[in-house]
Amino acid sequence: MKGSSIKEHLGYREIFLPGEDVIITSGFTSDLLSDVMANAEEDSVLITIQAHRNSVAVAALAGIRAIIICSGRKVPVDMLTAAEEHAIALYTTGDNQFTASWKTAELLTKS
Repeated sequence: MKGSSIKEHLGYREIFLPGEDVIITSGFTSDLLSDVMANAEEDSVLITIQAHRNSVAVAALAGIRAIIICSGRKVPVDMLTAAEEHAIALYTTGDNQFTASWKTAELLTKS
């Protein structure tokens, strides 16, 4: 699926989308960044409440293309700056991680 589908179909707030729309092939939900580094697939979307620049650094190492920040957490400026540097799309939602995960999984299966 395209990263822009997260906004278009799920209604999540787009904080940053790289110049070229990202292609996402899977998802991974975790708040433990070492778990993300060890287990997330490339070209995935990370679903988390960890709204800080380290999440972007780990996403870049793992080849993650987008991050959804859940539970209405705010994206700090340094996280946005890091996402721009690494061309990682950023979204926010008031949904909790469970809800965001099943909505994203459903969207992925339709793509």
